[in-house]
Amino acid sequence: MPLQLRSTITSDAKLNISLVEVAMPEPADNEIVVRVEATPINPSDLGLLFGAADRDTARVGPGPVVTADVPAGAMAGMAGRLDQSLPVGNEGAGTVVAAGASDEAQALMGKMVSVIGGAMYSEYRAVRANQCLEHDPGVTAAEAASWFVNPMTAQGMVETMRAEGHSALIHTAAASNLGQMLQKICLADGVDLVNIVRRPEQAALLRELGARHVCDSRAADFDAALTDALAETGATIAFDAIGGGDLASRILSAMEAAASRNATEYSRYGSDVHKQVYLYGGLDRGPTVIRREFGMIWGVGGWLLTPFLRNAEREVRNRLRARVRSEIKTTFASHYTQQVTLEGMLSEAAIGQYGRQATGEKYLVRPNGLD
Repeated sequence: MPLQLRSTITSDAKLNISLVEVAMPEPADNEIVVRVEATPINPSDLGLLFGAADRDTARVGPGPVVTADVPAGAMAGMAGRLDQSLPVGNEGAGTVVAAGASDEAQALMGKMVSVIGGAMYSEYRAVRANQCLEHDPGVTAAEAASWFVNPMTAQGMVETMRAEGHSALIHTAAASNLGQMLQKICLADGVDLVNIVRRPEQAALLRELGARHVCDSRAADFDAALTDALAETGATIAFDAIGGGDLASRILSAMEAAASRNATEYSRYGSDVHKQVYLYGGLDRGPTVIRREFGMIWGVGGWLLTPFLRNAEREVRNRLRARVRSEIKTTFASHYTQQVTLEGMLSEAAIGQYGRQATGEKYLVRPNGLD
């Protein structure tokens, strides 16, 4: 029977991750069954996989099983999932091996498709035909696996920038797979982008891709360099993957300083330019620290891909999907540092690496075995 990875947080504050046997899925009329050949580990997947468990307490075995402790103070946030065995994995790709009776489903038989819909850390997965993106011949499962979360998020950022009346943007953790995609999009579309990274080698990587503005948040001159970049580009909207700490506050302060350079008169309320930071990730789980140094015209909020797509016009959603399909080997190419099987995901070494969510270290899971 096919295997599927599942995560459970129990009422006695324990996390259990294990492989379970499930029935081979049978497609309904408008469904297909995909042999899952590649699926990435994204930060959003880790949120469901580990929940609020303390990863430092993770214990492996016996067998392909991981257990960990959930801090008592975090249990309230887990109330909605207690004692439920939940499948994990947002996206992936593979070959269609069975199809329902509908013309839409039958047309995908034998094709390489990307899939969204959860439970992708499985050997086989049944999904609706409209949850798939068919690819041209020659596209591999590894190339097609990371088709949704990062590519659609990167495009969604640019769409949000335009819809809210901004002309340039800022991105943190910018050397990630998503950040590299966003850099390519902005170059192609003529959008000024200010990249924020934490290491010189990350800055070098982005400059190799053509980035003009890259600021190292650990450099002594970061705030001054960021202000110069914002003054040059006019960027007034940022998407922050870090979340915790004072980076969002420093970005807002730099926006204010850049906007004030051309001010003709003093205002105790600061510039009248709206400055916006959206938190879309939580690489730092600590508190978000805001120091009020940037006037009164500003905002800090959350941004998620699913609500963005839900509120977008159908034309926008179709246009973004079409671009992913046509540029899956170029703009939206993903790079992986490790490949593992489902069982390999549960090794101590693998958890220690992908659990860190380090920029430039992305895992690809091969549910049906490594090539």
